[in-house]
Parts: sequence; structure tokens; C-alpha cells
Amino acid sequence: MTKREKHVSGAPRRNFYGRIKGKSLHKSQQRYMAEDLDDLKPSGVTWADNPDRTAIDPRDWFGDDREIWLEVGFGGGEHMVHQAGLNPDVGIIGCEPYINGVAMLLGKIRESGVDNVVVHPGDARDMMDVLPEASISRAFLLYPDPWPKARHHRRRFVTPEHLEPLARCLKPGAIFRVATDIEDYVRQTLEEVHKNGNFEWLAEEADDWRRPWSDWISTRYEQKALREGRTPHYVTFRRL
Repeated sequence: MTKREKHVSGAPRRNFYGRIKGKSLHKSQQRYMAEDLDDLKPSGVTWADNPDRTAIDPRDWFGDDREIWLEVGFGGGEHMVHQAGLNPDVGIIGCEPYINGVAMLLGKIRESGVDNVVVHPGDARDMMDVLPEASISRAFLLYPDPWPKARHHRRRFVTPEHLEPLARCLKPGAIFRVATDIEDYVRQTLEEVHKNGNFEWLAEEADDWRRPWSDWISTRYEQKALREGRTPHYVTFRRL
């Protein structure tokens, strides 16, 4: 196993996401990738341009001292663009290895005109490697790959391999939101986040996990879950 296949701690990396490419991109999406992606990619994140994994202040990517949010796996980009539009003074970092999702996001950015985002078309762990401690004010994990088979549960994002670097990047008081339609994913999330010891669950009522956040936008993955009869769950934690 090469250094690149390990976390900076030396632990072996298991992908928490599935495929990285689907159907062929439409011509318009190919144009977005060719014309827009380079201007939106943050520098110093990939192993190729930062092999020593030197920490980078994400505020440098936005040119000021703004608050920074992180979305782990933005899917088709609906939520990321929605939040960017609602919060123009916040800088939003999106990480997504699925190239078709990246192309969809670029189209939505063009359509919406938001200019407070950076896009890492790759593994969120590479981003967390180089983010300074306590640099992120809010993080989102929305409809992550469920890895439904029990033998694959260790690939889910909500494991120590991913929660530990995430907790390191989050500021005290930062919010971590998780949305999923898989009940067992909720169970594992609550168990692992509790064991991590750096978060508190903000539920106040038994029904809290059924109510979406006031600034929520239903994503294409959620709409698919609803069509197939699955119940969305919304869980909120705060970094201690």
C-alpha cells in the first residue's frame, strides 16, 4: 500500500463512496468541466500539488476572513448551490469524487451565479488532510453512500477513520448535519459520533430526526428515497 492510499495517520484508507463515473457527460457538461472547473478548484489539496500535505488556510481561497463550510459528497450540487445562495458571505467547500455530480454542480453554479464556492472533484479526506485545525464552522453529510451490507459498514463515512479528521477541522460550536434515508445508517451515526466524544447530539424531542432543517432543500437523492417509500432522517450535532 502506497502513502497515497493511507490517511496521514498511517491508517489504510477504505473508500466511503462508490463509483466515480457514470454515463457519458452531455456536451454541455463537458464544456462546464473544460471551461469552469479549473477556476473553482482549490489549490494545494491533491497529493500531486501538495505531497507533503502542508496545511492551507481555506480563507485564502475566498480572499477574506469569512466563515467556511464543508459539504462532504455534494451529489448533484442542489444543496450546495442552495446554501451558497442563502449565505453569500460564507465560503462553501464542496468535495465529490463522482465526476457526473461535479458536472451537474458546475451547471447549477452557472445557472445560479453563486460565486462563494470552491469545488474539489475528489476525496473529502484529501481536503481534511490539509485543512487547519478548527477552521470549519459547519459540515454537511447528506445522503452518503449507504453501504447496506453489514460487511461493508466499515466503509461508511461515520467511522473513526473519517470522524476523527472531521472533528479536528471543526471549530468548537460548529454544526455537523447528517441526512439519510437509511435507518441503520442513523444507528451507526449516533453510535460512532457518541464514541468519538467530540460532539453532542442536538435532538430535543423524539420527533426531531423527522423534521428537515428550516433552510433545507430536498435533493434528488431524497426525492428518490421518498418515491421508493423510505423515510428521510435529519440529525444534527455540535462540536464540543
